[in-house]
Amino acid sequence: MSAIKTKPVNISKVLSIIMGGGQGTRLFPLTRERSKPAVPLAGKYRLVDIPISNCINSGLRRIYLLTQFNSASLHRHISQSYKFDHFNGGFVEILAAEQSFKDTSWYQGTADAVRKNLVHFLNHDFEYALILSGDQLYRMDFSKMVQQHAASGADLTIATLPVPRDQASALGILQIDQESRVTRFVEKPTDPLALESLMVPQEFKDELDLEPGSERYLASMGIYIFNREVLLKLLDNDKTDFGKHIIPDAIQTHRVFSYIYQGYWEDIGTIRSYFEANLNCTSELPAFNFFDMQAPIFTRPRFLPGSKINGAEIDHAIVSDGCIINHCHIDNSIVGVRCLVDTGSYIHRSILMGGDYFESDAMMKINAEQNRPKIGIGKNTRIENAIIDKNARIGDNCVITPNGKPENMDHELYYIRDGIVIIPKNGVIPDGTVI
Repeated sequence: MSAIKTKPVNISKVLSIIMGGGQGTRLFPLTRERSKPAVPLAGKYRLVDIPISNCINSGLRRIYLLTQFNSASLHRHISQSYKFDHFNGGFVEILAAEQSFKDTSWYQGTADAVRKNLVHFLNHDFEYALILSGDQLYRMDFSKMVQQHAASGADLTIATLPVPRDQASALGILQIDQESRVTRFVEKPTDPLALESLMVPQEFKDELDLEPGSERYLASMGIYIFNREVLLKLLDNDKTDFGKHIIPDAIQTHRVFSYIYQGYWEDIGTIRSYFEANLNCTSELPAFNFFDMQAPIFTRPRFLPGSKINGAEIDHAIVSDGCIINHCHIDNSIVGVRCLVDTGSYIHRSILMGGDYFESDAMMKINAEQNRPKIGIGKNTRIENAIIDKNARIGDNCVITPNGKPENMDHELYYIRDGIVIIPKNGVIPDGTVI
């Protein structure tokens, strides 16, 4: 793996395209009323804030977001969060799937989504297209990847991550030569012999400063840089997906290189990975540091008061803006914006997403007359290993825990996915309910 001499590249010639069109079925019910990129993260952010912030911090200001399912809340978040002045030419613009006289179908895959929006992309002067996923947690300076792409004379560069053997069978694995050129791609290899042949050689491990003797494989991160003309050529067909179709074919016909990233990266694809990635943020030394102001994560600015803590015991938790937390116990949990946690409650290893609004006195009076709980967590309620979605109303003296229940189940009041109880958005749990 020889060193590549980088040369300056005009970063303004990069067009960023974030894929956000999938149904997000593995994140259901969090995606029941919102698209996957709009799912809340770490109390006050959304998943889509990660790739957008990475772009902005890398000097990339022209960003398209492709959406298809339940995109209303995502549109609202983008319009309220990302505004550039008129003179720098920057934008974050949503392209929703649309029918036309030429094509009445919806997006059939990642490559198909880009193909159907080429008419919009080609209105811009760009040399490189950066394709990103909308549901990953990581921090990357894309300008370094662009520099390597240009210096290596690549047609296509794929960001890769060294992963251990137990993760390799769930990812697309690449094999590279001494020049970092990709020679082989296998999607989710399970055959032991295939895995053995794809292992990173020892001389590469030394250059990457990987632990000697460890088994490592280069996994595709789903982050690609295409030369403009190469992208057009590779999409001049009816193939629908980058990872399954476009990339394997391109390796045979074009100069495809690997950009090796060595940092924290998490694919937020399932309820369990979403849950653990969020709770990891409450650690003293989290894997992903939201406090890194060299490359901050941007989101919608809210004009909320500071949170009030009225005698609560709080240990290893994140408390967002606009909360009122009375005499209760919270540990290893995330408390989202505008969240009310009332007296005597116990919150353990849970994500409270909070509310979209504060209830007025008149609204709370109506709730009381209808024996309907307030938005938030009532008195003397115990919540463990759960996700409480936005605007949920949890009554007094409730118990919410997955203990003794199946790994996955549906109920009229709640869902269980990967052993985690989920109260859906706008859900109502009456006083005294035991889940």
